[in-house]
Formats: sequence, structure tokens, C-alpha cells
Amino acid sequence: MSAIQLTPAERKVHRANAHHLDPVVMIGNDGVTPAVVKEIDLALLSHGLIKVRVLGDDRENREAMFHSLCDELGAAPIQHIGKLLVMWRPAQAKEKKTDAERKPGPREFKVLKYSSRGGQRPEMKRVTILGNQRLAAGGQVKRAKPKQKSVKKQNQT
Repeated sequence: MSAIQLTPAERKVHRANAHHLDPVVMIGNDGVTPAVVKEIDLALLSHGLIKVRVLGDDRENREAMFHSLCDELGAAPIQHIGKLLVMWRPAQAKEKKTDAERKPGPREFKVLKYSSRGGQRPEMKRVTILGNQRLAAGGQVKRAKPKQKSVKKQNQT
């Protein structure tokens, strides 16, 4: 893979977005190992825009490392400032799940019920909530109400 080429305006936008980010990967004295490359690839997959901290002092070595990583991972080099490297790779399109796959399954919650007396232990109860239910205050399970339709829409059909 080769590095993505960006215009200066696109690079400027990504630099601004990366300003508040913290480094997600640190490259130690061992340099770029396969484990480091894998971690950077995973971070690019999940975040898209990442910062990488390099602990080495040699600027030319960091610059070569930066460009080789971008070429290897198919990312765009955004910025190399000090010991920080900023990379960006566009997010891959995610498959949209169908309605049959999106139905929520049962969830389990722990409900603590405190005693009216101060010294008693709270009673813990496990509650299973289905997709059409919710957990209300006090640990009560409530069913979802059917969605209201407006009078105008009912008359149109």
C-alpha cells in the first residue's frame, strides 16, 4: 500500500482535529516491530485519526519511520512535530445490519434495594430486561408503550 496524498487544506483540517488527541501508541527503543505495526493498524481502524509517540531522539530516524509506517499501512502522514506523529486513514464503510439482526437481546441488571433501617444490608436482585422493557427507578420493570400515531396520519391511510 502507498501513503494517501492529501491537499494542504485537508491536512490542515486533520491537524486541527488531532490537536486535542492523546497518543494511542508508543514506539519504544526497539523501534517499529510487527506488534507495533499491528497496534497502529488497529488504532487506525477504530479511530481513523491517531497520534503516535516515538521515544527515540534521532529526528531523521523518526521521519523515516513515519513515512515507512504510512506507506505500509496505507495512511496519510498529517504531522510530525517533536516526538509525535499524526496519521489518518479514512474509515471503512460498515455494513448496515438488517432489522432481524438489530433486535436487542435480553440484558441483565443488578438492582440494589436499601432497607428502611440504616444498619441492614441492601438486598441485591438480578433482573432480566427484554427488548421491549426498561428499568425504572426503584428496580421496577416497565414495558414500552406502543408508539403514538397522530390523528392526521391515521386519517390519511
